[in-house]
Amino acid sequence: MNTALPACLSDLRQHWPLPEDVPGARLFSSRFDHGALTAEDFAQCGIAPPASIQRSVAKRQAEYLAGRVCARGALLALTGEAQVPAIGADRAPVWPEQIVGSITHGSGRAAAVVAHRDQCQGLGLDIESLLPAARAERLCAEILTPAEMTRMDPAQVDTLVTLTFSLKESLFKALYPLVGQRFYFEHAEVLQWSAEGHARLRLLTDLSPEFGDGFEIDGQFAWFDGHLLSLVAVR
Repeated sequence: MNTALPACLSDLRQHWPLPEDVPGARLFSSRFDHGALTAEDFAQCGIAPPASIQRSVAKRQAEYLAGRVCARGALLALTGEAQVPAIGADRAPVWPEQIVGSITHGSGRAAAVVAHRDQCQGLGLDIESLLPAARAERLCAEILTPAEMTRMDPAQVDTLVTLTFSLKESLFKALYPLVGQRFYFEHAEVLQWSAEGHARLRLLTDLSPEFGDGFEIDGQFAWFDGHLLSLVAVR
């Protein structure tokens, strides 16, 4: 698949770096370099950028292109059809009927994951670079709840703040399409996590009858290619 990629994209691959399989799910990732983006790259990939992306800076255009290329690869692997999800009014991807998915990008790496709706209600995927310790300390109060702060090991502030941020982003992406309601860092907490890549999260707000205050769900994460990748799947 890589032979047809423009110079701004590389290393497109199907893999599963996370510790636990999600039945039926397909995950693709790719590197991108916005400095190598050219005006012809969207056409070369066969992807039409929406007007909002055409008006964006090169970094946002490269992120969008890489994310959609990953999504198309994942959908092809899952359904046999090379579809490209549109962008919705809320800026979230519009997936084919009976498909759930998530796209993420950051610091030169993009990824997408998809699954059939009858196997998974929702998917949330997030990729992050490790925050510098000084910045992580500044962001602690914005990202962590008071309970999370008391459980934090100061020697791991960079890892813990990055991981908490990423897991809560994945939780939001997994639940927002199901509840149609936005929620923020203070509305969820990471109860526990392990070095093996397993985590447990809890909602601290009512989003719907099914997803209310006290609802708990598993998450998972892995480090690869210098990035932290996290996933929340609503089974």
